[in-house]
Amino acid sequence: MERWGTVADEAVSVLVVDDQLPFRMAAKTVVRVTPGFEVIGEAESGEDAVAQVDALQPRLVLMDINMPGINGIEAAHRIHEAHPDVCVVLLSTYPRDDLPSDALTSGAAAYINKDEFGPQILRSTWDGSGPNGDAPQAGQI
Repeated sequence: MERWGTVADEAVSVLVVDDQLPFRMAAKTVVRVTPGFEVIGEAESGEDAVAQVDALQPRLVLMDINMPGINGIEAAHRIHEAHPDVCVVLLSTYPRDDLPSDALTSGAAAYINKDEFGPQILRSTWDGSGPNGDAPQAGQI
């Protein structure tokens, strides 16, 4: 078993959420080239993300923070309340020290700076590496 109650042989199903198409495409590419992960959907708003989680039941949601409508922090909170077994990871360009304070109580498991996002960061964040692990820029909020 891995973190979040997953079986090691199963691919981690991922929902990618970002209002900017170029980053959604880049994030989907990162997920596709990372062994053990598969994209099962995408959303361009917080509202759509909540609906997609209900419909698709992903194990991991990669969520942008700044989006029109409900932002990624509020969407993470709603997803965590309805589906506590789903891992939400927030993504943005904020330096970690400048994250909005409500990110800490959103239910999101981790934060990754978009500039650092790649296969190694995705894998180590999923596996639970934190600030002292293999991924110093990724880890629990």
